[in-house]
Amino acid sequence: MTNSIGVVLFVLLFAITAFSVAMGGYYYATLSNGLQTKAEYVVEFFGDYSTQSEYYQHVVTYVNNNTEGKDKVEMQFLGPNGTIRFSTFGLAAYSSPGTPDIAGALSEEAPQTTPWTGRDPSTGEHIMAVSAPVLVDGQAVAAVRYVTSLRLVDRQLMIIISITAAIGLVILLLVYFSNLYFVKSIVEPMAGITEITQRIAGGSYGIQIEKQHDDEIGDLTDAINDMSARIDQAEKLKSEFISSVSHELRTPLTAINGWAETIQRGEVRDAEDVKKGMGIIVSEAKRLTNMVEELLEFSRIEDGRFTLSIEPVDLKAEFEDAVYTYREFFRKDGIELVYQDSDEEFPPVEADPERLRQVFCNIMDNAAKHGGSGGRIDCAIRREDGWAVITVRDHGAGIPADELPLVKTKFYKGSSKARGSGIGLAVCEEIVARHEGELVIGNAEGGGCVVTIRLPVGIPPTNGT
Repeated sequence: MTNSIGVVLFVLLFAITAFSVAMGGYYYATLSNGLQTKAEYVVEFFGDYSTQSEYYQHVVTYVNNNTEGKDKVEMQFLGPNGTIRFSTFGLAAYSSPGTPDIAGALSEEAPQTTPWTGRDPSTGEHIMAVSAPVLVDGQAVAAVRYVTSLRLVDRQLMIIISITAAIGLVILLLVYFSNLYFVKSIVEPMAGITEITQRIAGGSYGIQIEKQHDDEIGDLTDAINDMSARIDQAEKLKSEFISSVSHELRTPLTAINGWAETIQRGEVRDAEDVKKGMGIIVSEAKRLTNMVEELLEFSRIEDGRFTLSIEPVDLKAEFEDAVYTYREFFRKDGIELVYQDSDEEFPPVEADPERLRQVFCNIMDNAAKHGGSGGRIDCAIRREDGWAVITVRDHGAGIPADELPLVKTKFYKGSSKARGSGIGLAVCEEIVARHEGELVIGNAEGGGCVVTIRLPVGIPPTNGT
């Protein structure tokens, strides 16, 4: 407020001052030019008289006959010594004003018409005077002087300046009230928003700002509230992820350490039990390795170090290898893996076989983990125009509708109690996206969840960070 009002006040003062000076100059210049024209006209009128006696004889006649405007402008005739000889007012005769205009008109070196504005030496009144020399043989023998009071002019200028100042005051008040509105509608809300964002930056995630208006500030409020909610959700997911990963890592480590210590102490003597224990150690170590690899993959994606090793790939063969590998695993868990073959030809595609195999395995593992209760998983591959479409469907309970949009979000596990870090699907989404494809997860008709992978045939994948 201080800065803006100060600038406006300075500009207004400058403008009013400049305008006042310009108006004063205009009024004074106009009046001075008028008086100068009158004085020079009279001098020209008396220019034909070559002697002072003839001059003064006709001056008396001119003064007595020239009564027009004598109440506003005084006409004076001065002698060569600057003394007033005749005046239309008749009051200043034989006085000597001694003002600069008289000195300029009666100068011995270069007499000329000279204007002057100032205070009358005898009355102190603000006046304007113009003196013009009467020349005889190039010498100033007398002078004609016009004098007028500036009281009315000064009063008119004061009125104009007062009106200008009043307009400036109105402008200043408008600026002041507009600034008040600006402060209340923008500055104060922005200060509140700044305070809330500082609290968010300090760790108060999820805090919301009260929205007061549907304007730009309201849009900013919505954006910050959305950001705060997302950060809060991300922090909760991260905390859940850390807790989940800690638990997931602890479980296989506990099994590995338990069986290793048992076998080391010789508490298991039966060869079959030893073999069983070693199998558990290998299985849990493999699961631990897969979790660590999954975390490393996610770290590479987050850091921008995730790349593809592109080569021609038989997509159908890669998918069938994953199906055959998991079919035996699922049979041990009582889950039937049904594969629907396709007679269509699939040309080689430019892709990263290791990454695609990682996606297929992760999707099948999730199907068994979250939908294995249905006892069956259906897999299929087919062509649709320029796309290869792979589907994996389980016959479990499916995914709650409110969780479907979030299942591919990193760290998200939803209401599922199954083991996992919550980043597998996020990694799969990134891999499929790098291959210019799409990963869609939804609930199937009749129950269960269906995952659809669409990969382009003939379109090179994106390889890079």
